[in-house]
Formats: sequence, structure tokens, C-alpha cells
Amino acid sequence: METFYLSDRGKVRQHNEDAVGVFKSDAGILAIVADGMGGHLAGDIASQMTISTFKGLWEQVERIESPNAAEEWLTKSVDEVNKAVYEHSLTNPDCQGMGTTIVGAVVTNDFVTIGHIGDSRCYLLNKTGFKQITQDHSLVNELVKSGQITREDAEHHPRKNVLLRALGTEQSVELDLSTIDFEQDDILLICSDGLSNKVNDQELQSELSNALTLPEIGNNLVNMANENGGEDNISLVLVKMTANHELGEEPC
Repeated sequence: METFYLSDRGKVRQHNEDAVGVFKSDAGILAIVADGMGGHLAGDIASQMTISTFKGLWEQVERIESPNAAEEWLTKSVDEVNKAVYEHSLTNPDCQGMGTTIVGAVVTNDFVTIGHIGDSRCYLLNKTGFKQITQDHSLVNELVKSGQITREDAEHHPRKNVLLRALGTEQSVELDLSTIDFEQDDILLICSDGLSNKVNDQELQSELSNALTLPEIGNNLVNMANENGGEDNISLVLVKMTANHELGEEPC
């Protein structure tokens, strides 16, 4: 297994409110992207708390033997992380209303289980093509699903950034879950909307399909987002199933 992760402030924002984590254990790999939101620096706190709390919880896992086990672990962990972020916002006035999107993937040698909240995304490139695994919890996505606007309209909608669901903003939150097969040469891309808003699906597929290393692909994608404006923070994790199927981790 090969991994690469990167988080970039972008060209406009003064702070990076994204946080990324890739953690290895005997159970597999946990890959997370969190895109924080809130007042001054509160988004940073929400996303960083999310990553650090997940890291501690993952270190306690001995094994994940089935998709059901992975889904149960993600659901329980999200409840704990949500409670921690929400209670911190209540006891710290500067952090009131803070929250974060999250995409977390439990990666094993046989499958990947993905849990997500918000509009950060997970994509998969495999032998059948390229597809988005997650569905945004956003106002514009609901308008698209109901047929009120087209996907083209959604790209430039004035309320594009309005989320319907986020971690840490309420006492409880619903997590969407999915499990997919993960086979040799498949590539998983997890990213914040700072990437997906600036690099379209065709460009993502083309870059992932290139015969490049994961660091080359990741840096190219971040550069493309910045060249297209870079108004937001840009974060990603790439995971590739390699021939030997051994779990591994590469630094960003």
C-alpha cells in the first residue's frame, strides 16, 4: 500500500483550516481529511481536534476484519469526536459555532470503508473508471438531486458553500457510510473542496491515470487548484493498492 498526503494554504486564505491525517496500525490505514469552519482560528481548532482525536482512537484498534466492523468503528468514533468538538465550542467563547467536514477511510488489504460528513469528498480510480464515492451534504447538492438546478448551475451557485451537515456543530451528527472493494492498482483520493471546486472530474481522472508517483500526482493536483485561483485551503490524501499489498505509509 502506498500513501501520500498534502495540505496547502492556497493563494488567498491567511490560515489553513484544513487538517489531514494518515495513520498506520496492524488493523490497516486510517486516512482523514477535515475542513474546518468557524470564527477566527476556530476552524483550525475544529479540524485539528478531529484529526488528533481520531489518531488516538485508531491507536487503540487491534484489528478490523470486516466492513461491518469498520463501519461500527467509524460510527462510534465519529460520535466521540463530535462530542469533543461540540463541548469545546460550548466552553470556549472564541470557538462557538465551529465545526468541520470530514472524510475518513479505513483501508485494509481487501476493502475500504468510507465515512463522511459535509462536502469534502472521496473518489476512486479503478479498472472500470473514475467515480465520486461520497455525496455532498450541501444545499446546492440537494437542489441538484431534486432537479431544481443543474450540476452546471451548482458550480456557480451563490450559496455553494452552505453545508447541511457538519461535525461538531450539534450534539449529534449523522454519518454516511459506504464500503468498496480495493484491488491492485486502485487509487483512492480524499480531498477538501479546495481541490474539488477547482479541478474538475475529468482533470482529476486524467492526473490519477498518469504513470506518476503519488507525490507527483498530489503536488500536481494542488498546483492545478492554485493555478485556478486557490481561494481556499487545499488538502488531499492518496492511497494506492500495490502488488505486494503490504500496508505502508509515505510522508507528505
